[in-house]
Amino acid sequence: AVVSTQSGHYGRDFKRFQVKYRRRREGKTDYFARKRLIIQNKNKYNTPKYRLIVRFSNTNIIAQVAYATIQGDKVVCDARANELPRYGIKTGLTNYPASYAVGLLLARRLNQKYGLDETYTGVEAVTGEDYYVEKEGDRGAFYCVLDTGLVRTSSGARVFGVLKGAVDGGLDIPHSNKRFPGYNDEKGEYDAGAHRSRIVGSHISNYMQTLLDEDEEAYKRQFATYRKEGIMPDMLEDMYIKAHEAIRADPVASPKKVQPEGAKAKSYKKQRMSLQQRKGRVAQQKAAFLALQ
Repeated sequence: AVVSTQSGHYGRDFKRFQVKYRRRREGKTDYFARKRLIIQNKNKYNTPKYRLIVRFSNTNIIAQVAYATIQGDKVVCDARANELPRYGIKTGLTNYPASYAVGLLLARRLNQKYGLDETYTGVEAVTGEDYYVEKEGDRGAFYCVLDTGLVRTSSGARVFGVLKGAVDGGLDIPHSNKRFPGYNDEKGEYDAGAHRSRIVGSHISNYMQTLLDEDEEAYKRQFATYRKEGIMPDMLEDMYIKAHEAIRADPVASPKKVQPEGAKAKSYKKQRMSLQQRKGRVAQQKAAFLALQ
């Protein structure tokens, strides 16, 4: 808040003005929400409180399970949309079906890490129906809460696609179906079939077919990457279903490429010129100037 005094000082000029946290100034973190997401009950001592963190960029979807410490957040597991080409989804890496696939990949990878993948298999065939994990045996399912960040949590948002994929993959995340595609707010009813059609990309294939029939040039322009990969409108559903099966078969992250010894990191900085190069550049500029006279 702006603080004023009788001497007429305002805002940053006031001697007791308190600068906000850096990530708040940058518009990256909602600390009001973060405080409530990370605070753990004192009687649970040092038990981590896990969050399913979902973030979107123009070309990628990042899903992580992490917990907060004084030193900073510690990431337990990570899955990204740029891994999906390995499972057969070559393009459209930021749409709703890709969001579901990223959530499923994260859940299967995390369960495998803790040896829960065989106990909590989740929903093996996509139905869109409500699913809540129930405890089986001595060990409970991995529990975490959804952290949406600054994204608008409107009905049908892609962040809930990641949530649905993670739940179907066997994670225990508190949620309801009221923000999923297919929920009718007026009737208070949830249409699981409508949600399934979103997960397998039916809305995309329908639009592709409509555009192909009405304006082929617009179709070629808008779905150029799909055409390059040889993906036609009637192939999308099979592509996503096969990707789900491939994720369940092998959710392990591919190993990082090892840089050979002595390899220099790629640098984008402009190389500094030597004295001889600078003198040569000046001589060229002089010659070019004199030639115009």
